[in-house]
Order: sequence, then C-alpha cells, then structure tokens
Amino acid sequence: MGPFSSMFNGLARSLSIRKGRNSENCVGREAAEEMAKEARKNELILRSSGTVNADGSKNFAAVFSQRGKKGVNQDCFIVWEEFGCQEDMMFCGVFDGHGPWGHFVAKKVRESMPSSLLRNWQETLAQASSDPDFEWESDKRFNVWKHSYIKTCAAIDQELEQHRKIDSFHSGTTALTIVRQGELLYVANVGDSRAVLATTSDDGRLVPLQLTVDFKPNLPQEAERIVQCKGRVFCLHDEPGVHRVWLPDDETPGLAMSRAFGDYCIKDYGLISVPEVTQRNITSRDQFVVLATDGVLILFFAVCSPIEQIMRMLMLMVF
Repeated sequence: MGPFSSMFNGLARSLSIRKGRNSENCVGREAAEEMAKEARKNELILRSSGTVNADGSKNFAAVFSQRGKKGVNQDCFIVWEEFGCQEDMMFCGVFDGHGPWGHFVAKKVRESMPSSLLRNWQETLAQASSDPDFEWESDKRFNVWKHSYIKTCAAIDQELEQHRKIDSFHSGTTALTIVRQGELLYVANVGDSRAVLATTSDDGRLVPLQLTVDFKPNLPQEAERIVQCKGRVFCLHDEPGVHRVWLPDDETPGLAMSRAFGDYCIKDYGLISVPEVTQRNITSRDQFVVLATDGVLILFFAVCSPIEQIMRMLMLMVF
C-alpha cells in the first residue's frame, strides 16, 4: 500500500479529492497536468537535447536529436524525472513521426502520453488496491502498468482521430516509452523504435541486450493480423527487404511499421496502436538503457560493432 499512498500524497499537493465519477476523472486530469507543470518549473522535464539529473537522484538521462536529409525532423522525445511526484520513478520516451503531419502527431502524442498514463495508473492502482486480497507483488505491479498503458494508448489514438487541428489520416507516429520504478523497468512499444539495455557480461564486458521487438509488417503475427484485416504486406521492387503495409486495392500508404498512432487511412486493415508491455528487474550488472528511433538503428547497426553500437547510439540514456 506504500506506493498507492505516496501517489495520492503527490496528488494532494495540488488538488483535493472530490466524489463522483466525472469529478474524479476531472481531478485526475487536472492533477496530472498540475504535476507536469510543476515538474517543468523545477526543470525535471526535458524535451530538447541536453541532460537532466534531479538533486539527490541517482538517475541521469541524456538526449540528442538531429535533423536528417529528408527535411523536417519528425522525431521528438521526453524525459520526466520524479514522474508523478514519485522520487523513485522516471518516464522516458521517443516518438518517430511519419507522413506530412508526422512531426505534429509525434509532438501531440508526446504531450498526451505522460499525463494520461499517470492518470490511468492512478485509477488502475486504486481499483486493484481496493481488493482486500491485493498484494503488492512484482507480477501484480506489472499488470497494473500493462493495463494502464493499454488504456492510455487506446485513449490517445481515439483523441488523435478527433483532433481538429492535426490531420493524422495519412500521418502518424511510433512511441517507445519506459517507466523506471525503483529497481523495476517497464517498457511499452508501439512501432519500430528500439530499447537496448547495456549490461555487463561475466567477463566484465559491456554487451547490448535488446528489450523490444521491432514491429515490422513481415513479422509472422503482424502479417497474419494485417492479412486477416484485408491489408497487404509486400516490398517494392526498388526496396527489396523493406516490407510495407498497403491498402487492399491501392499502393498506399506503404507504412514500414505494423503499429503506430494515427494513420487512420489503414487502421481498419491491420495497423494497430496496441503497445507491447514488458518488465525487467534491474540488476547491479545493468548500466543504462538506450531508446532510439529506426533511423538511428539503421545507421549504427550497419556500420558499428556491438560495443560501438552501445557507445555511439546514446540517443537517450537512463540510469
């Protein structure tokens, strides 16, 4: 019950709890937004290249992004130290937009994800803790985060479709986020960005461990879902090996990932925004985590050795 109590201690800093379902939802939203505002004021949120390290915290995060040759940089990111007023929590995410409005979609998801996740985590935790048989075990904690992430991603995708100022019919974004809570790491992936853990081998070498699956259209379970929904998966003649998702009767939009927010032109044909959520216990061997978009991965994994991949791919470093 400790984490549950401390969560509401954080909420109580800004708002009182009122009764009624509608008012509770309002309070949850306002509280999350107020905590984000306070975190920005205290320089605990990072949204541009740089570093963040709260006073007295053992966490350290470094972020870097640079525009490529295609024009607008559609990648964005966020680091939130002391996530939700919890000293042992940290939220990090990278978002890779695509399509004409991709940079706007990516920024909108980045803006919505942390506070929405925080609100849903609070609600799910409250429901779970109301069970007299509830025990704060690792698997129960994971189920709370998994349910919160799934609910969050569904709500964000629905809100994005109804957004009046962002056209996400032919545009979208991936989202790779992590929450560190004490010595537990929760990873949620929608798309083809990648999380890589730098850990130490028995002989003391630093080795990479991939924490996520790159959700490409040619993965068996992804291709099966797309085909069942009447979508198509194939490579263009001038892009051998690059599998894309296509409409049933038109060679569009040609997405190179099987999960994304937005892209409503093909949402009925197998593209989904459901995250894969996983958990890892952090050990003394684990050094840091790298979150990187697919463009970074293509560059570094093509030219670097595994150690160089780790040392040079520090787009977002945690621990």
